Parts: sequence; C-alpha cells; structure tokens
Amino acid sequence: MTKEGRGLVMRVPLEGGGRLVVELTMEEAKDLGAALQQATS
Repeated sequence: MTKEGRGLVMRVPLEGGGRLVVELTMEEAKDLGAALQQATS
C-alpha cells in the first residue's frame, strides 16, 4: 500500500497476470484493517 495524494493505493497481484488497484481513504483503510484482523483471528 502506498500513499498517493489524499488517499492510499493498494495494488494486489492477480493470478494469470495483471493487478487489482484499489484507492482507499484513511478511514476505509482502517475499516479494512479491522475486518482483516477479525477474519484472521
């Protein structure tokens, strides 16, 4: 994840090539982090 402008950009490699690019606000990134922690605990 990299900071670009006012938000964060996450680039996720995909099978078969290519990349999924998602732009998030700081609040969205925090929510995503919390959801991932719940899913992995």
